[in-house]
Amino acid sequence: MSKAWTNFLAADLYGLTDEPHSLGRSNVQTVELMIAAGVRVIQYREKDRSLRQQYEECREIRAMTRRSGVTFIVNDHVDLAMAVAADGVHAGQDDLPPEQIRKLVGGRMIIGLSTHSPQQADQAAAQGVVDYIGVGPIFSTQTKRNVCAPVGLEYLDYVVKNITLPFVAIGGIKKCNIGEVRKRGAKLIAVVTGIVGAEDIVAEVNSLREGMA
Repeated sequence: MSKAWTNFLAADLYGLTDEPHSLGRSNVQTVELMIAAGVRVIQYREKDRSLRQQYEECREIRAMTRRSGVTFIVNDHVDLAMAVAADGVHAGQDDLPPEQIRKLVGGRMIIGLSTHSPQQADQAAAQGVVDYIGVGPIFSTQTKRNVCAPVGLEYLDYVVKNITLPFVAIGGIKKCNIGEVRKRGAKLIAVVTGIVGAEDIVAEVNSLREGMA
């Protein structure tokens, strides 16, 4: 088991970049603050800049996460993840199929897959290719365009009871509802604007952890 995967399994918060909501901070600056706050898994998610610009950012973030022992996941772009030697890649339902991603990255990378229904979770588990699944969006979210309707806590309950794959709960999770998500059985929880949109990211992460306790 790789150190990156061991770290993933031990983590409580899963951070994502979201520059439009980051109060003028760059993705690199936001990641630096998330690392300082003790976030152990960070995903680079960027839709609005060129692949070359994304590469330059990811190269810098990869260096930071490697120094800090933080697991670094790249969203969507398998080529970008491979180019910067990220720890993993996270795919959506409309991206390359997980089995094709596995052919490209072999066993050296973590593969995550977004799921939005019991059928998708069951399929991911049956295929035996992905290492973890995203479960959501639990609540309404504004951070992702063309996102499906909230799946609610019922889908989270289904995954907790029926799926043995590790998972990250995601979508509209903030300080006001993170306790309920945790209570339902989510060990790893993704928070986007609740972290990147905070004036003081370190204080906000501490507050989120209090809400999870």
